[in-house]
Amino acid sequence: MEGYIPRSNSSIPLNNTVKETKDVFQVINPVLNAFDPISLEEMDKVKLMNRIDTKFLISQEQLPYLLKRALGQYRVVEIDGLRACPYSSIYFDTEDFYMYTVHHNGKLNRYKIRMRSYINSGISFLEVKRKSNKGRTSKKRIKIDVRNFQGVFLNEEEQIFIQEKSPFSYVDLRPSLQNFFNRITLVDKDETERVTIDVNLQFRPVGAESYNGVNGLVIIEMKQDGAAKSHFREYLNELSVLPIGMSKYCLGMILTNPAVKSNRFKKKIRYINKLTNSDLLAVR
Repeated sequence: MEGYIPRSNSSIPLNNTVKETKDVFQVINPVLNAFDPISLEEMDKVKLMNRIDTKFLISQEQLPYLLKRALGQYRVVEIDGLRACPYSSIYFDTEDFYMYTVHHNGKLNRYKIRMRSYINSGISFLEVKRKSNKGRTSKKRIKIDVRNFQGVFLNEEEQIFIQEKSPFSYVDLRPSLQNFFNRITLVDKDETERVTIDVNLQFRPVGAESYNGVNGLVIIEMKQDGAAKSHFREYLNELSVLPIGMSKYCLGMILTNPAVKSNRFKKKIRYINKLTNSDLLAVR
């Protein structure tokens, strides 16, 4: 089975990373450096591959307060000396953007298929995520060669993985979006919860030379087994921040693809524009 995901005109260099917004790191680095570190090996205890995810959207200005509140109860993941690590993901969808449309329409039992690369280390995975009708998220993944990420190439093993772990065949999929961001990952000291904090969000169609950013937006995601209390949720409550889900895939599609509808995201789009003091996102 010699197959591939149809690729763009050029491969994707991993050194084309997120353009850092220096202001955010100038403010938060002193706080990040005060956290006790946790290694990737230690974090393996808190993989939470079957979990409940809760998302929040905040402005960049609210982040320092939350980090300061979290100092006593959380450790920060440190990789090669970095505590705000650069990531890139490539998402796949059908030609008519079925997976995006299902998400936009609020359907559960939905899937997301992506490659993800941890840029500094070059470690890359092919991942299949499923959101069940019970609100739980499960994730299956296999390690891939970083060159497959750069070339948007799926070998035979990876094609079979998609077909076994999802209702999709690799021949029906296309690379639809690439994102770049920096991620801060906090792990509570009881090792029952992970909190990811994504900043410097930028998106582009796969293979495009330029990308669009959502300056000032921070996406927070709490990942839990559902049984444990969350201190971080309490910190968000102190700022009157309520859960509001917006996947990076859907956000990037709205930002970069004028063909997709977004009317069911109208409330969220208005909220993001208010948080970022812009009218960057438009309802279609």
